Amino acid sequence: MNNFAKSLLVLWGELGLNQRVSLVVASLAVCGGLLAVVVWSRRPDYQLLYGRMSEKDAAAVISHLQTLNIPHQVTAGGAGVMVPQDQVYKLRMDLAAKGLPGGDGVGFEIFDKGQFGLSDFVQRTNYLRAIQGELARTITQLQGVRAARVMIVQPENRLLLTDQGVKPSASVFIDVGGARLEPEQVNAIRHLVANAVQGLLPDAVAVVDNRGHVLSDELKQDPTLGTASSQMRYKQQVEDYLSRKVETMLAAVIGPGNAVVRVSAEIETEATTSTQEKYDPDGQVVRSQTITEDATSSAEQRANGGAVGVSANIPEKAAGNEPMARPSSTTEQNRKNRTTTYEINRVTTNTTRSPGTVKSVTAAVFIAARAAAPAAAGAPAEAAPKRPPEELAALRQIVLNALGLKPAPGQPAESLVSLQETPFQAAERFPAQIEALRAESRWMGWTEAASRWAAVAGAALVFLYFLRLMARQKPEPVPVEVLALPPEAMGRALPNRNGTVTPEMLNHLIRQKPANIGAALRDWVAAPAPSNKN
Repeated sequence: MNNFAKSLLVLWGELGLNQRVSLVVASLAVCGGLLAVVVWSRRPDYQLLYGRMSEKDAAAVISHLQTLNIPHQVTAGGAGVMVPQDQVYKLRMDLAAKGLPGGDGVGFEIFDKGQFGLSDFVQRTNYLRAIQGELARTITQLQGVRAARVMIVQPENRLLLTDQGVKPSASVFIDVGGARLEPEQVNAIRHLVANAVQGLLPDAVAVVDNRGHVLSDELKQDPTLGTASSQMRYKQQVEDYLSRKVETMLAAVIGPGNAVVRVSAEIETEATTSTQEKYDPDGQVVRSQTITEDATSSAEQRANGGAVGVSANIPEKAAGNEPMARPSSTTEQNRKNRTTTYEINRVTTNTTRSPGTVKSVTAAVFIAARAAAPAAAGAPAEAAPKRPPEELAALRQIVLNALGLKPAPGQPAESLVSLQETPFQAAERFPAQIEALRAESRWMGWTEAASRWAAVAGAALVFLYFLRLMARQKPEPVPVEVLALPPEAMGRALPNRNGTVTPEMLNHLIRQKPANIGAALRDWVAAPAPSNKN
């Protein structure tokens, strides 16, 4: 150990100043890196316990962690708490047993404790509070919603109602920070609240954000299109849909950004109901038929006896020798009656037209001119060739088919779809704004690239500086001590005292200081040969 320490001291003494500084800096860097690795390895791995908590819940959770002496970190401006990874699930179960975090408002846990002697009004109020709290907790789980509050208004349940048209309503306040919710998310909130309350319609739910914007106003459904705003909104939706439909189709044919389509639609805004009755005299239908048949038949005959009546009392016939006639009577009667009633064919048509029917559609289409071919060196630039009329007519017919338009006989297609080819001037119309956007994009790109390569450039500069320091370190020429040994040192070093350099002397010096011998040999090799002047 002593020999090793002495060799280190000897080596330290042989180093130059720059070499000593470099060695010290490298040793400190290695020690600092090892210390940082040890500290980082002993640091606990933190994981999120709860996030997006209210200030009240966060304070309760932190107080519980401080009571248990558990290390923790507060993130997201106090809305999140992080704890060591191995204690996350245990702490969640412990906090859940204590009812933490409670969330915004109270939920159905209000009924966990039995409360006797409460009136019906208090029970209904608690039930309403529970629904509001549960809905607020559910809405808070949506992406982009930081906090939410729900207020529900229900009509009183009375035996005698004076106003039968009172309906339940609800208001939802959401905190989205600086973000913005999509219409689909707002519509989901409306339907979520409406389906949780009996008799509540989605249009009776108002959604307001923290910036004072009514998000649900544009989502209310008005089937009768009674208001002007509803009419304009529906008209805009129809026109935007048809314009986007045609524009995306043309973009695939002539290239993106080379077509501008605007559609104007005439919308039916009135609800009409018509009843039509049509009679057809030729189309008769038997409605009723009555047939009556009467038949009468009678016969009378007497076997013996005179005639009955005046003929029996006439003397001439009585005195004669003629035989007495035998009386007989026969009666027969037949009657048929047939009555037929016909109904005239009648067609009744009831037609109800709801508002929103598209009555007519017209479109205006601008197509960018074709790009000019690159001119040869020194040749004048040529104008871009125009599209032939046949191609424009084909494109117009494609637009007509896409919109479902059929011109009437004799009606030109240009009256429904106006299609023109013209050069676009969008790049020259706003040069200042476009140049500002380009400069901003370049600056953002440079900033991002600089932040990405700053660390790499710093490390490269440090490495180059270290190489430069190493390049400046040149071995100091140390003459061979035997050349400068005094006579007494030469006598102690070697047995012969004639001052000549022997192999034994060189071996002895090499074993003592091999660096000096190596430097001297390099100097001898690099030194110029002496010139002989004879």
